[in-house]
Amino acid sequence: MAITGVLGAAAPAAAAPGVTGPASLTCQGKGVDPAAEARYRTQAFIKAPLRTVWNLQTDVEAWPDWQKPAAPMTVRRLDTGPLREHSRFQATVHVPPGPSTPPGTVVIASTVQQLRHGKCIRWAGPADGTGYHIDGVHVWTFVEVPGGVLVRTEESHRGRQADPRSDMGLEAWLSDLRTAAEAGQCGHRPQ
Repeated sequence: MAITGVLGAAAPAAAAPGVTGPASLTCQGKGVDPAAEARYRTQAFIKAPLRTVWNLQTDVEAWPDWQKPAAPMTVRRLDTGPLREHSRFQATVHVPPGPSTPPGTVVIASTVQQLRHGKCIRWAGPADGTGYHIDGVHVWTFVEVPGGVLVRTEESHRGRQADPRSDMGLEAWLSDLRTAAEAGQCGHRPQ
């Protein structure tokens, strides 16, 4: 889940020409929370091999190496081996004060619920901090297209701090993923 914002109106980013998407993203038939107070969906075309994009996205502990989040972030796996169904990871974000968040540390505990290697991943879990709690669901899909990969993502937030006007940081995340993949970063540090 991204902490730098929350879902708003779907606003697709640069897509591959002629490629359209479903009404809501799913991984193995499961999507975001349709009743959530906030949802956001976006996509990007990345001129890099699927393996590069997938490896960057699934090496969760390396996210801080290539993402430029709005607040300092650390991520650690709570299990070992390749990311798979039931894998767990925890992101700790130091959040500045905002319209719906007090300043402080937010801990995001995520569990991978669905994963199809090279195709999609879905994780969910709470984000908790002093005076802050949301439950989030995040779906990513990856489609090889001529010249690269179409990456789509959708996230939902439920809770008092869910902000339907925000992009949940997904636009920046996709931009950073594109930059890292197109520069040839490969992800997957030794386990």
